[in-house]
Amino acid sequence: MERRTFLNFSSLALASTMLPFTRAIAAEELLSSMPTAAKKALADVALNAATKAGASYADVRIGRYLNQYITTRDLNVENVANTESAGVGVRVIANGAYGFAATSDMSNDGIANAARQAVAIAKANAKLQSEPVRLAPVKGVGEVSWSTPIKKDWRLVPIKEKADLLIAANKAGMEGGATFMNSMLFQVNQQKYFASTDGSYIEQDVHRLWAPFQATAVDKGTGKFRSRSGLGAPVGMGYEYLDARPEHKLKAAGGVATLYTGSYDIIEDAKAAGRDAKTKLTAKSVVPGKYDLMLSPEHLWLTIHENVGHPTELDRVLGYEANYAGTSFATLDKWETKKFKYGNPMVNLYADKVTPGSLGCVGYDDEGVKTKKWDIIKDGILVNYQATRDQAHIIGEKESHGCSYADSWNSVQFQRMPNVSLAAGKKKLTPDEMVKDIKKGIYIVGDGSFSIDQQRYNFQFGGQLFYEIKDGKIGPMLEDVAYQANTQEFWNACSAICDERDWRMGGSFFDGKGQPPQISIVSHGSSTTRFNGINVINTARKIG
Repeated sequence: MERRTFLNFSSLALASTMLPFTRAIAAEELLSSMPTAAKKALADVALNAATKAGASYADVRIGRYLNQYITTRDLNVENVANTESAGVGVRVIANGAYGFAATSDMSNDGIANAARQAVAIAKANAKLQSEPVRLAPVKGVGEVSWSTPIKKDWRLVPIKEKADLLIAANKAGMEGGATFMNSMLFQVNQQKYFASTDGSYIEQDVHRLWAPFQATAVDKGTGKFRSRSGLGAPVGMGYEYLDARPEHKLKAAGGVATLYTGSYDIIEDAKAAGRDAKTKLTAKSVVPGKYDLMLSPEHLWLTIHENVGHPTELDRVLGYEANYAGTSFATLDKWETKKFKYGNPMVNLYADKVTPGSLGCVGYDDEGVKTKKWDIIKDGILVNYQATRDQAHIIGEKESHGCSYADSWNSVQFQRMPNVSLAAGKKKLTPDEMVKDIKKGIYIVGDGSFSIDQQRYNFQFGGQLFYEIKDGKIGPMLEDVAYQANTQEFWNACSAICDERDWRMGGSFFDGKGQPPQISIVSHGSSTTRFNGINVINTARKIG
């Protein structure tokens, strides 16, 4: 991202925390909560009202969604916002059709009215529905709870301490070579209570955090400027993620980038970003052609997201989701053969909502289904998709994959992408060893701009940092790099994957889908991976 894009992004991100029914609150109010017994009583009101009105199934989600957002520029704090959104959403099946209604009136009458409205909507929908909704069975779990295993609750950390950390990162970036710096801190707590007529009463306390920044260096003589964004991933962790310790340091190939696992040193990364942004000003422009690409996890997560995660969403495959970012080339006929070569046999991609520290990690999804892990691409072959309770029967599954999600209590839940990750290589291999066999290549670190078609097949990806690889050694920085391929060609060109020592996750805090649109969060893991003979273009060159 360039600086203007970063600032526009930050404005959109802040707007996402100010959704309808959201109010600004004092930081102290972040620590309050509703007793579990009160939530259960409200849930029973909704379930009883729905069944009395004619629902054959009902679920209720009572949610309190909390956000704290801090933004800084250079050595100044620009904004601090604490927000809360709370209410109840009721989904039902009546006469074989879905109905949904939500309310911020959390009185017994308010919730009962919402439940009856949901049933009325379902009965109206049933008149136009060609076949009834079929839900995969879920056994009720009774009263259970799950919490993100945090060590340091961000709500207890003083705002001044957080702001000081961002300012220190900005200062380090400018000392490293940046002309100016922007940094942000997103902090999320979702207090979610789910109950259903299946007999489940599930309470979850979910925490997430992200600290993005951008360093920009300007050549005052020419006006040319270049930027480098932070390499820290958004995580499903507490504030301990920003308490980096020396033992978490992990160098990438050739010592080009300093990365972390388990925690993140934003100050060290900001200092490196300042140097990198300044170096970009004089980096040579890439010569177009075929290259072997060595892609870091900080880059590859986005490619996985776009050409594996989205095309294996079953609603896209079926054409139910089309207007928002298209459908999918990975159609049912390809899956049915169990022979479609999505990638090289060494490629194994799996979905999960259980990896600790990931954005998608929860105990239960928004249909009350216990989360799990399952294969999407096995030994290079397309073997499965991502399905919810009402989709499972379409692909012969006896149970949901547990990937139903709603971004708010007033949004209806539907199929959203779980974590989708590339399994680490089975043979011992480090990035330093991988690079030794590359004669002509490019090492790419960090995610950048991208473009992909409506079937998630033909694509183009950029990045943050690009380094020439020549005769087994990482050389100087390159500029104006993007690579092009189609999804099947790309994954079949995979020739080496580093082992689990190099495996780590990146992710998206703002993954959009649906109409009206909803925002989801998702992580994608991989090790450094090599792809042979990929077409690289020069993005600065004009055609014709």
